[in-house]
Amino acid sequence: MATHSVDSRSGFCSQTKIYNSLRPPLSLPPLSQPLTVVGHALSVLRSSPPPPNTPALIDSDSSVSVSYALFLRQIRNLTSNLKALYSFSNGQVAFILSPTSLQIPVLYFVLLSLGVVVSPANPIGSESEIAHQVSLCIPAIAFATSSTASKIPRLPLGTVLIDSPEFLSLMNESNPSDGVNDGIFDLKINQNDSAAILYSSGTTGRVKGVLISHRNLITAITGLQVLDKTLVDGEIEPHPVALCLLPLFHVFGFFMLFRSISEGNTLVLMRKFDFEKMLRAVEKYRITYIPVSPPLIVAMAKSELAAKYDLSSLQILACGGAPLGKEVIDKFHVKFPNVEIIQGYGLTESSGAAARTVGPEECSTAGSVGRLSENMEAKIVDPSSGEALPPGHKGELWIRGPGIMKGYVGDERATAETLHPEGWLKTGDLCYFDSDGLLYIVDRLKELIKYKAYQVPPAELEHLLQSHPEILDAAVIPYPDEDAGQIPLAYVVRQLGSNINEAQVMDFIAKKVAPYKKIRRVSFVNAIPKSPAGKILRRELVKHALSQGSSKL
Repeated sequence: MATHSVDSRSGFCSQTKIYNSLRPPLSLPPLSQPLTVVGHALSVLRSSPPPPNTPALIDSDSSVSVSYALFLRQIRNLTSNLKALYSFSNGQVAFILSPTSLQIPVLYFVLLSLGVVVSPANPIGSESEIAHQVSLCIPAIAFATSSTASKIPRLPLGTVLIDSPEFLSLMNESNPSDGVNDGIFDLKINQNDSAAILYSSGTTGRVKGVLISHRNLITAITGLQVLDKTLVDGEIEPHPVALCLLPLFHVFGFFMLFRSISEGNTLVLMRKFDFEKMLRAVEKYRITYIPVSPPLIVAMAKSELAAKYDLSSLQILACGGAPLGKEVIDKFHVKFPNVEIIQGYGLTESSGAAARTVGPEECSTAGSVGRLSENMEAKIVDPSSGEALPPGHKGELWIRGPGIMKGYVGDERATAETLHPEGWLKTGDLCYFDSDGLLYIVDRLKELIKYKAYQVPPAELEHLLQSHPEILDAAVIPYPDEDAGQIPLAYVVRQLGSNINEAQVMDFIAKKVAPYKKIRRVSFVNAIPKSPAGKILRRELVKHALSQGSSKL
């Protein structure tokens, strides 16, 4: 393709109708080189190792820390001990059902280095949800805890309890018959081989198992390393300490683990999110970096609790899940002028960030999730005509690059609907690029409220509601209406001590939007249901509203 046809500002090529990444391409290992994500992460770590006593992991609940020397020793021990007990074959699946713990990172590294596909699931899932996940990934073995094991059906190699004394001894005692050292990572596993089956949050239907390769993960880690080098500029503390609020079974937490270890950082793990515990952890461990969801930034901007803690170490919040409104960002920066908010956009299916903001100029552009990540291409496709659109036009975002999943396990139909034969992932998100190549997410295509002949994006109304000083949190859903088809119904969580009423909420929005976008009903609730990643579970709210009638909520 002739390079002159690509607009240097937007990255858009008028001939192909494709948006190209404006970032320098990633330097990825040759595809012909056998390599696991573990082998890659540890080779990066070895190239600039931290002092051996540097904590690799800290459990914020117990304050127990694991040094890099101990972490690498546990990986060696567990690898040789599991190899002696089980004859794993490349591509076998291990189902993992456990809360966040210090054993999980070791287990991930070991299984992936042995060519086993890891499939971690939410430990609080119901038996029917877990049965569905097991039927998708068809595991040979499971790793669980004494509190979750009973939910798992019988498997060929059984279920291993990772909180048992036996498992802890497999991690901490070497196998004398195996002279294994770092050579454990010499197995010939191709980069395109499957590495993980991660479950999509299921906000728009039944949970799907996303099949991700070692190459997908290597791409994601390399992209994050490039981002870190861009951010350093001599400003970051000598030793970055990240706080992982997201569970390690979630795509964001999963990548964060590999990124942190490969760079020799310290990762502080939280078993269960609690706002005040998070603030305490930032103060105690001098946290420099936290990946967060938008509701957490809203909470930090509005909460009085934050002032009680020393949060001066905090430098970066990486926000994903949904775009942030300008009012929220401004309010946050009044309280925390020295903390940079990096916004990003990605899916489990794209192995992390497909776009992100880099540098002060991009970070200060309200509503944008930044420019396309390295090695990534995109199209904006008109949902009705299928035509690819230029900058400034809204349509469904399609993306293509080395991070795109292999497909959905056990669901050929969903794979065919989502992956185009030319490698494009159809995201289901209504988006547009501006003339500077910045990406804007309008809303999920399936979540647009159809009011008369108009389309109303719930996210826009939610940003406005969250900007109100008396509203702590909010969600907007479609509610059936005989005349209009659907009307916007707002669920609102009041700030402590507020008595804001339905009329005041509706009036506040009416002054800020076109008449067809007005909120027509309001229900006050104690909390908005969300996924582990902080996404609003609209299906639950819709079900609730329909079953009970919104006035009774």
